[in-house]
Amino acid sequence: MEYMKSLTDIKDSIAKVIIGKDEIIDKVLAAILAGGHILLEDIPGVGKTTLALAFSKVLGLEFSRLQFNPDIVPSDITGFSIYDRDTKEFSYRKGAAMCNFFLADEINRTSSKTQSALLEIMEEGQISIDGNVYDLPKPFIVMATQNPFGMAGTQKLPEAQLDRFMIKLSMGYPDVKSQINILKDREGSNPLDQVRKVLSAEELEEIKNSVSKIFVDSKIYEYIANIVEVTRNMDDVSLGVSPRGALALAQISKATALINGRDFVIPSDVVQNLEPVLSHRIFISHNGRVKGMTVSDVIKQINETVVAPKIDREI
Repeated sequence: MEYMKSLTDIKDSIAKVIIGKDEIIDKVLAAILAGGHILLEDIPGVGKTTLALAFSKVLGLEFSRLQFNPDIVPSDITGFSIYDRDTKEFSYRKGAAMCNFFLADEINRTSSKTQSALLEIMEEGQISIDGNVYDLPKPFIVMATQNPFGMAGTQKLPEAQLDRFMIKLSMGYPDVKSQINILKDREGSNPLDQVRKVLSAEELEEIKNSVSKIFVDSKIYEYIANIVEVTRNMDDVSLGVSPRGALALAQISKATALINGRDFVIPSDVVQNLEPVLSHRIFISHNGRVKGMTVSDVIKQINETVVAPKIDREI
């Protein structure tokens, strides 16, 4: 299948930098191909920034990083207009987000006003300054990191902003074997220095266009609709999955099929994306919390309750 070698090369290159996290690499790649944004929630120091840098380098994307803290203001992200005395006109000065791959580091440590500025550009793909509109380059990918709620200086992201992220992932600690390999690999040099571009931004856009052409049987659409409908009617859930969440699940399932060398979606493409797509869109009710229910418990229950369809083309 077209592009398969490039996709394999991308995963292999990043796996040399992010050791022992092949599943995370697959999910991030699928989200990028599906045109989505990625939220990484984890403790500091597990490789979130390295993951972002590796992907930007291997995909040949212009990278920008902004450390979110209480002092960051919206114009740091969007840019601003400044008056030029020579031309007697206002000119636009680019903000950090005017790039292909924007890493919003520790997004839940900044103000809600600044978060809203990022929310707008994630949704619209453009920046509005003083009545002027500036298109963001294509592709435009936001990878945001957040520390677990409760750590010093953190605050919860609004539900509306969480819903703008296609997936939420957690890197987690490496296992002992992977940790040993990490120590060895960084003994003399930084593996990031060895990462080379596999695709150009234009080639990435072509692959993304191919994702939209992946066939989805009507039974798969019904399966996804049934899954999200269950989340909206559970006693243990106070807020279920939005229509945007259903679209995200369908789109990343198509990207997963492409990565696996198929031109059609099968139920397992949906199932393996339930946790990353739904986990930040489901909120446990008071009754659910009293019973000790977690989001993972709810997703497991949904997976066991909603019967996956049989697809004629399934292999």
